[in-house]
Amino acid sequence: MSDLVNKRVIFPNAEGGVSVLVPAPNCGLTLEQIIAKDVPGDKYQIVDKSEIPSDRTFRNAWEYKE
Repeated sequence: MSDLVNKRVIFPNAEGGVSVLVPAPNCGLTLEQIIAKDVPGDKYQIVDKSEIPSDRTFRNAWEYKE
């Protein structure tokens, strides 16, 4: 199984919050290719999916910190 299943890419969005990119495991691209295609700018972090809170109640309050 692809390692993409367990990875998420977080990056700041235009509204001041955080966007979470969930890579499709069978898309045929590497994680680096997906980031180059889908993440605007050069600020992002690759994290394990377990680091993303499952409770989305306050998702709009999340902040991106390097």
